[in-house]
Amino acid sequence: MPIDDTLARYSDLSFETAFAVYLLALMLFVAEFAAARARRATPALASPLPAASTSGPGRVTTPKGRELSDRLGRMGVSLLMVAWALHIGSMVLRGLATARFPWGNMYEFVTVTCAVGVLAGLIVLRRPALRVLWMFALIPVLILLFVAGTVLYADAAPVVPALQSFWLPIHVSVVSVSSGVFLVAGVSSALFLLVVRFQQHPNTRLAWVMQRLPDADTLDRLAYRTTIFAFPLFGAGVVLGAIWAEAAWGRFWGWDPKETVSFIAWVIYAAYLHARATSGWRDTRAAWINIAGFVAMLFNLFIINMVVSGLHSYAGLN
Repeated sequence: MPIDDTLARYSDLSFETAFAVYLLALMLFVAEFAAARARRATPALASPLPAASTSGPGRVTTPKGRELSDRLGRMGVSLLMVAWALHIGSMVLRGLATARFPWGNMYEFVTVTCAVGVLAGLIVLRRPALRVLWMFALIPVLILLFVAGTVLYADAAPVVPALQSFWLPIHVSVVSVSSGVFLVAGVSSALFLLVVRFQQHPNTRLAWVMQRLPDADTLDRLAYRTTIFAFPLFGAGVVLGAIWAEAAWGRFWGWDPKETVSFIAWVIYAAYLHARATSGWRDTRAAWINIAGFVAMLFNLFIINMVVSGLHSYAGLN
């Protein structure tokens, strides 16, 4: 079926616009973070100033800095939703232009994974107390989208014959959803480690940053809960991939590089969940395992697809 070049151009324009709006949203979240008052303080660095001021007997008013921070944060979320709508629009237009599901190459896969990551953030970071995390969650999303739109970009075209299967939307969509949620979990664990490190070794140069983040327990729970959601999905994606491999190549498992690293990543995340439930491993050790799992996911996405030759090489640059 011929490619609709007009829709393909609109898809690219929507993607570029979404990236620009994401960047504006990030700037607002950075401004919110800078304007926010410390959400917690260590004993050595606690401020003697009250959290709110009074303008009369029995009347408490919200500090102007907090009002400004909240306003900037709400504006950032509004822009984020606009950017996400444009992001989804670019994927829909790419699908209409090619008359197929729009995740047949690395550009499209990274795009849909980032969209899922943003959606997961909109769900789990909806509370004002967690909104400050957007400043950190959007940075990897923007980096991935930049790489997708430059290094990994592929013109709208039909997929190669190996991907012309009804298993493509099933397998890839499940893996994309789990990968996007793992992104939120990885960022949460990384911030958890930073907060714990700061609590153990206070550094006045980083105090203004660390005191604006949620407490360590909140970050740890966020990482754990998002991983619990994504882990079975990723496992299902691996199983579905094996079923597709049997239909395409006549075997369920062949220890192809991508299959092997996917299994390793699944084992790492299983180890994280086990460590998180084991006394003595619940704190920093479990968080490091969670980060290792996310690194394995990134390694599987970029290094395996772009450097290592295997049966999944067609999933690289088209």
